[in-house]
Amino acid sequence: MVAVSANRLELLQIADAVAREKSIDRGIVIAAMEDAIAKAARSRYGQETDIHADINPRTGELRLARHLLVVDEVENTATEITLDGARRHNPAAQVGDTIADTLPPFDFGRIAAQSAKQVIVQKVREAERDRQYDEYKDRIGDVVNGLVKRVEYGNVVVDLGRGEGILRRDELLPRETVKTGDRIRAYIYDVRREPRGPQIFLSRTHPQFMAKLFAQEVPEIYDGIVEIKAVARDPGSRAKIAVISRDSSVDPVGACVGMRGSRVQAVVNELQGEKIDIIPWNPDIATFIVNALAPAEVVKVVLDEERERIEVVVPDAQLSLAIGRRGQNVRLATQLTGWDIDIMTEQEESERRQKEFAERTKMFAEALDLDEMMGQLLTSEGFTSVEEIAYVPISELASIEGFDEDTATELQARALKHLAEVEEALDARRTELGVEDDLKDVPGVTSKMLVAFGENDIKNVEDLAGCATDDLTGWTERKDGETIRHAGALDGFEFSREDAEALIMQARVAAGWIEADAPEVEAEDAPADEA
Repeated sequence: MVAVSANRLELLQIADAVAREKSIDRGIVIAAMEDAIAKAARSRYGQETDIHADINPRTGELRLARHLLVVDEVENTATEITLDGARRHNPAAQVGDTIADTLPPFDFGRIAAQSAKQVIVQKVREAERDRQYDEYKDRIGDVVNGLVKRVEYGNVVVDLGRGEGILRRDELLPRETVKTGDRIRAYIYDVRREPRGPQIFLSRTHPQFMAKLFAQEVPEIYDGIVEIKAVARDPGSRAKIAVISRDSSVDPVGACVGMRGSRVQAVVNELQGEKIDIIPWNPDIATFIVNALAPAEVVKVVLDEERERIEVVVPDAQLSLAIGRRGQNVRLATQLTGWDIDIMTEQEESERRQKEFAERTKMFAEALDLDEMMGQLLTSEGFTSVEEIAYVPISELASIEGFDEDTATELQARALKHLAEVEEALDARRTELGVEDDLKDVPGVTSKMLVAFGENDIKNVEDLAGCATDDLTGWTERKDGETIRHAGALDGFEFSREDAEALIMQARVAAGWIEADAPEVEAEDAPADEA
């Protein structure tokens, strides 16, 4: 290699050229040359010899020396020297010191030069990888421009100037075609160290890619006046973006649209014609979801905050618009808001209400031995269960039109009698299933739960204490691309994961596993042999 046998100035010139070309420190290149020259020298003086090369970074002068350890008795002449021999080099030498014995310069052979070249190339490549990783690891979340270097099996390698990024096939927009030499813009979503060097992963389908494009096109977003709160995308087809303004005088939607749609059109063009709905964000979740379902009109919403579900009622003619082609509109609204959205028409909602009314009326009539009209009266007053009637103040029942205090008292007595009969039947079923009495004493456990426990082989306090939350509430898993729901012991009960965790903790206290005032342990952490 030229660098090995070159004169002093050539060594420095080559080091400077390599450092500039690879954008790495000149000192790293000189250190690589020193390692290469030392390796080539060991091929001449012996591989065991501890040879060091030193290149003066100012003059280019090369100095070769072998390092010898000062010992009392020499066992290996290649690496050790006696104290007397050392003191001929340095009168102050002591046992344990290292003596540098200068070696004369020599011409390297072709094989030694080739080996030295490989060392330099390897060291420079490692330094280049480290530089590239250090430069891009803090740029995750940035949008970069690059040139398509090559396309391999649908994956695109992008030249970023001071590094290479990989744009995988599934991170490209559908039906998007790129050719070598094309200029492309993409979002850095990950940078990782790999055996072959740092991998910079790019994406054009990531939701934040759209957010960053808007920040480039809309000065109000860049300045922080308008904030993007959420983005949902069906890449290449349609997207929804929720925005809010921190300045009441600035319309966030108008700022993103721009004069005659110029700003949003620039983003649409970059995303190959992807349609974008710009939606005003609202802290009131019901209002936000209504906005997110645009362009469909919404008649009514019913929130279930505990489960983060919302029922949306739309006019019959608006159902297909609200759902969108292949469910696209409601799917994007769900992604944008984070809530599960159930859509029904006014007719479906009316039919459901009528069905619920009839079922509740029948339940009251049968449980309390009433005629249909009285059952309808209780239902229309908003009562949903026999328990409500049993424990509501008598005055509240007596205030119903057509009722007096005697009627209310009789109604409540019948409700209490019915509940006692149900309790007796549940207790008999619990005993039949072999559920032990001590499980009844766990706070929060009802008779219906005891029967459900028995049907799921939870027979005593230890069985309940050994459960994980999923055993009670159920769980879902993805298998072969499908979501499979596994039922829990308390499926059908109005029971959240927090309720299940609290119940399991109570069982562990009752079983003596933990103290009542001990810090809570995650219910999922039940010992495997007890679960």
